[in-house]
Amino acid sequence: MQQNFNFLTSPLANKIVAKGDEYLYFGGTAYLGIPQNSNFIKLYTEGIALYGLNNGTSRGNNVQLGVYNEAETFAANRFGAEAALITSSGYLAAKLTVRLRLHGHCGEIRYAPNTHPALWLNGSPENYLDFAQWSKEIVTEINGSKSKDWVLLSNSMNNLYPEIYDFSFIKNFSTNKNITLIIDDSHGIGLLNGGNSVLQSLPKSTNVEIIVVASMAKALGLDAGVVLGSTKSISKLKQSDEFYGASPPAAAGLYAFVQAQDIYRSSYKKLQENVKIFKQQLANKNEWHFVDDFPVFLSKQPAIMQRLLEKKILISSFPYPDRNGENLNRIVLSSWHSETDILQLVAAL
Repeated sequence: MQQNFNFLTSPLANKIVAKGDEYLYFGGTAYLGIPQNSNFIKLYTEGIALYGLNNGTSRGNNVQLGVYNEAETFAANRFGAEAALITSSGYLAAKLTVRLRLHGHCGEIRYAPNTHPALWLNGSPENYLDFAQWSKEIVTEINGSKSKDWVLLSNSMNNLYPEIYDFSFIKNFSTNKNITLIIDDSHGIGLLNGGNSVLQSLPKSTNVEIIVVASMAKALGLDAGVVLGSTKSISKLKQSDEFYGASPPAAAGLYAFVQAQDIYRSSYKKLQENVKIFKQQLANKNEWHFVDDFPVFLSKQPAIMQRLLEKKILISSFPYPDRNGENLNRIVLSSWHSETDILQLVAAL
């Protein structure tokens, strides 16, 4: 049974107040602690002073704030792409990319397991394989098919279990196939490959075009979305009705993003220190599932949420993807946790 909490955030982001009590909190997706980082908030405030609270005009307006193009150029360089497009949300970034690339597409479309709904075109794609098995089977299918054009859609990782996906299989496609690979990196951007994105680990292949979409609202702490790809693809996306007509994210946040690279680096370092401390202190690692350098720990103990709740520690616990299924009990570490917080958690376990 899922237990829901409506809470007011206390001054310290690692703690929340719910039902009149204060809880040490290990959940959410603010992996780098940016939403409560005082130095980042200072930069955001500077951005508000420069650009105001929001920008309700579209990117097609004849008068534009230069910070949008600046942030897109910066994001492309930062994450290893030729070009970038920034939208008001990761969901919009994914939807406009999928709509433009898949509507009217005459080739074959395939979804990897657990692909995020933002990448779905029509309804839920059924795929019950694990990623490793799927990657083997998709290479066999494509290479053995008469179809030349393919679009593959996938997350960069499964943040719930967790698992970071291996895309080395794309080197094995026949060179006479034209393949577009669209990857949702929402939980990886700012964390994978030393604090960068999935792009840095992907093999290059002349017949595989890679487009990465991501929410910037998780590790990066911004209410925005980004698309990373070739100059040609990004230019085409910028001509879409969705991009042309939609209001962009707050310029103040993008100003902070561009200025905050030292903050991101130090927050990433702190997060990795927290992950190391927690892994070293875990008494029985067989009761947990986790991967190196990612701050999510899935518990195999069904009653752990209630047991920790009694000790005023609140973790992530909800059923997914089946809302009527068993709860996934996960401990999520953040840069805002102190060593004292982690040791208190370990003692409670």
